[in-house]
Amino acid sequence: MELVWCIVIATLVSAGVFLMLERHLIRFLFGMMIVSNAINLAIFISGRLTLGMPPLVKANELIPALGTANPLPQALILTAIVIGFSCLLFTLILTYRAIKTFKTADMDAIYDNEEPTS
Repeated sequence: MELVWCIVIATLVSAGVFLMLERHLIRFLFGMMIVSNAINLAIFISGRLTLGMPPLVKANELIPALGTANPLPQALILTAIVIGFSCLLFTLILTYRAIKTFKTADMDAIYDNEEPTS
């Protein structure tokens, strides 16, 4: 099962990098979002996938039963989703401002229209 998820992660990363190499700001943001989700999925898969065995500690035990999923990657993913979403909103606001200021979403045109800072 992990091999299938590795192929899915590789596909997401390659699609995200392809979009990030485009000159359009919106495509770059979509690529960044896809790569972020692929990284979250990779961290989630690293904690093991177990069907029907939640990572819970039963009463009067100190550790979870053998074969259960690791709960640490799941907790890290929840934090990463919140941080990734806030960063995405911040970059969307910056992109909106850049498109409004330069009247284009092409990164090369924005770079050419930028005033020198010296």
